[in-house]
Amino acid sequence: MLTETQEILQKVRKIEIKTRRMTNQVFSGHYHSAFKGRGMAFSEVREYQFGDDIRSIDWNVTARFNHPYIKVFEEERELTVMLLIDVSNSNQFGTQSSFKADIITEIASVLAFSAIQNNDKVGVIFFTDMVEKFIAPAKGKSHILRIIRELITFKPKSKGTNLQEGLRYLTNVIKKQCTAFVLSDFNDQQFKESLQIAARKHDIAAIQIVDKAEMAIPDLGLLQVRDQESGSIKFVDTSDSKVRRAYENWYINHQKYVTQSFKSSGIDHVIVQTGGDSIKSLTQLFHLRERRF
Repeated sequence: MLTETQEILQKVRKIEIKTRRMTNQVFSGHYHSAFKGRGMAFSEVREYQFGDDIRSIDWNVTARFNHPYIKVFEEERELTVMLLIDVSNSNQFGTQSSFKADIITEIASVLAFSAIQNNDKVGVIFFTDMVEKFIAPAKGKSHILRIIRELITFKPKSKGTNLQEGLRYLTNVIKKQCTAFVLSDFNDQQFKESLQIAARKHDIAAIQIVDKAEMAIPDLGLLQVRDQESGSIKFVDTSDSKVRRAYENWYINHQKYVTQSFKSSGIDHVIVQTGGDSIKSLTQLFHLRERRF
């Protein structure tokens, strides 16, 4: 009989194999071109050639050798990638092939492997309505496997969602500009201001995980429902068209708030459905980024 540790290692290995394959599908140059370095850094001095920009001439070296030389700059490629992972209870839901939390784990693993293939550092912030855990940015396969293990086994202390807490922590702890992916269902409100503040300092992309059952209430008569985060239980008459319409209106308005928050903050945003193609959504995100540059 497998021990708990062996079972965890098997799960980690299973996700590693699956997400490495997915990484190879989406990586193929998209990650590199979609998420650029921090800027241009001095590389070397070389002799001036016809067609070079005269503004790049290094006058000190030119004077020393009595022949024009120019400064060569190259992109500072190394990035710090932060994964902001929503581990609230609302992600323990799914009516298709997977729970939202499973999709988050899968996508986070793909992004982490993509980052280390590009020699970038990767760190993680787990959050609910509080910051649950911080893993400092680092490189290497063993570091990524640790992140995957945490994604599988982590048990949060709280159940609620407060995106502001995760975003504030990112802003305060990561001093230099980083590329941050926020993976969440965004079942929260009043996070727009914190999002805008974080986006002024960091390069942020949002990946929203949804389940189609959350978009509308089916007519199933009188149902007992429980809020995943608060734990409150109530009866809902789903046969009442007014109840169904009120919920649909709430969902539409909430989604408008989420979308407008990203748009006003200049943040690229894609939606991944639990029964959908996460690779397609990630590729869409990379294409959105590539068009910016």
